[in-house]
Amino acid sequence: MDSTSRVRGFTLLEVMVALAIVALGMMAVHAQLNRYAIGAVIIENKVLASWIASNRIAELSVAPQWPPLGETRDEVDYARRTWVWRTRISETPVENLRRVDVSVSLANEPEQVIHTVSGLLEPPPPPGIPPPNWLPGALGTGQ
Repeated sequence: MDSTSRVRGFTLLEVMVALAIVALGMMAVHAQLNRYAIGAVIIENKVLASWIASNRIAELSVAPQWPPLGETRDEVDYARRTWVWRTRISETPVENLRRVDVSVSLANEPEQVIHTVSGLLEPPPPPGIPPPNWLPGALGTGQ
């Protein structure tokens, strides 16, 4: 080999620097994916908790009796998890309205409220008044 010819390629130092840069980039990607996964779980829990709370308010609004004032608590299995809901019913300045606050948490962490939904309840219709018929064609459209 000629003394003027030189082997071309990367030195060990250049390869080590390149690997360090790639490793830092991969760590940043991993951290971002981890944040995304945690955020997705939090959003999923909030959505499921809001559905549970909304369902509870809907149950109370169609109940045949006006719910009593005070707090109630129960567990429900939903989306392969056990949830705890707490309902607080209180008076309002309006005589025919009651406020309902439903808080939902996971059963294994009942102190950590995931979502709360509030609503207003009116008294049920007096006896003898039939409930509305929500079936298609009930409005006389013949559909």
